[in-house]
Amino acid sequence: VQVVESGGGWVQPGGSLRLSCAVSGYALYYYAIAWFRQVPGKEREGVSYISANDEDTFYADSVKGRFAISKDHANFTVYLQMNSLKPEDTAVYYCAAGTPYRTSWYRDRLYDAWGQGTQVTVST
Repeated sequence: VQVVESGGGWVQPGGSLRLSCAVSGYALYYYAIAWFRQVPGKEREGVSYISANDEDTFYADSVKGRFAISKDHANFTVYLQMNSLKPEDTAVYYCAAGTPYRTSWYRDRLYDAWGQGTQVTVST
């Protein structure tokens, strides 16, 4: 499976961005997809997750109510809609595919495939 992120950029606080994760082939039906983020000097943080069967979605407490994950099966793409962005959301965002147990969705070592990352910068 391969995943490729896009959609990062610069936005002012309070603004919105939508990240896209293109997933190869029909992997979207067999793999859970998660978004992680990382800032220099810190560990990678799980941001959001959607299960292969679309039944489960999870979010980090820091983004609940502001971010939304969704899946477009027709285009083999997973989206992360980010609203009300804050400076502390600034990070490199990664898309990952894997088969973690749902209660371990935030553990990055449980994912098999990673994208190259896309930078999100929130500042005035």
